[in-house]
Amino acid sequence: SSVVADNAFAHNKIDFWSNNIVEGCLKRLAALNKPFKYIVTCNLTQKAGAGLHGAHCTRWNDKTDGKLTVQVDHTTMIILVTVYWLAI
Repeated sequence: SSVVADNAFAHNKIDFWSNNIVEGCLKRLAALNKPFKYIVTCNLTQKAGAGLHGAHCTRWNDKTDGKLTVQVDHTTMIILVTVYWLAI
């Protein structure tokens, strides 16, 4: 949420915000020096009275691999960030 800060939703900034969120997450994850490959997705949508539903289907080793989704309710948008980690 620090990437978008107090900015109002702007369609022309979505790519910039998404890229910065994903890159920031990947840099922090890489700094952990864990034996994982990471996949990060980011969905931003304008709050317009409708909800946002995200679904995931995975097939992996549930003892070593995983997923975390975080939802940020910004004043003018909904942000969903999902991180997948897969053991190397």
